[in-house]
Amino acid sequence: MAAFEEILTQRAAEAGLLLTDAQIAQFAVYHEMLIDWNTRMNLTALTSPEDVAVKHIIDSLTAYDAALFDGAKTLIDVGTGAGLPGIPLAVAAPHICVTLMDALQKRVRFLTEVTRAMGLTNTACIHARAEEAARQPAHREHYDIAVSRAVARMPVLLSYTLPLVRVGGTLLALKGRAYAEEAAEGAAAARTLGGGAITARPVRLPGLDDVRAILSVRKERPTPKGYPRRQVK
Repeated sequence: MAAFEEILTQRAAEAGLLLTDAQIAQFAVYHEMLIDWNTRMNLTALTSPEDVAVKHIIDSLTAYDAALFDGAKTLIDVGTGAGLPGIPLAVAAPHICVTLMDALQKRVRFLTEVTRAMGLTNTACIHARAEEAARQPAHREHYDIAVSRAVARMPVLLSYTLPLVRVGGTLLALKGRAYAEEAAEGAAAARTLGGGAITARPVRLPGLDDVRAILSVRKERPTPKGYPRRQVK
């Protein structure tokens, strides 16, 4: 077994995640292609096997909540970048149709190639800006779950994501040590956009001493038609 696969297997076990041999093999393909493509375009600053295993893959998987995901059929990863957290979640939940959305076409090319190489049949990769997609009938209030990682502070992130979530659906935002401050900042925006209270589920990554949490917002009412606001060009 290669070094990356050994590290991921060990760290996942430490995090209480049970990954199958097939899933480990899929993530090994992701790691190899991420490193290769990263030599030609800026996908990530974190490229060591330990960082990819823990700070990318396991960090993404902390958003998985069986009670929420088991009943979901659609998920959108807004501003997915290198496919995080969407690709790991697509591996963990093959019954969910996962849409990977990014505003940069060359990143979408990477996403298309890597999901194909990983054998993922439950992913779609689209080139779009969230504030534009949220005005399109195919996407507006369509998704059971929206996820996002390292895109924007909560008030802005809510404006990008909640319009995409159906009433009764959920936004999951992966946040760092300022999560409590961000939750407070985003409370008013959540209400305006049709969301309920922002709740936090602290998470820890194996081998790291930092502070992280999943911020969750349930969509309670339709988002008013004026949102997201159009950007002034």
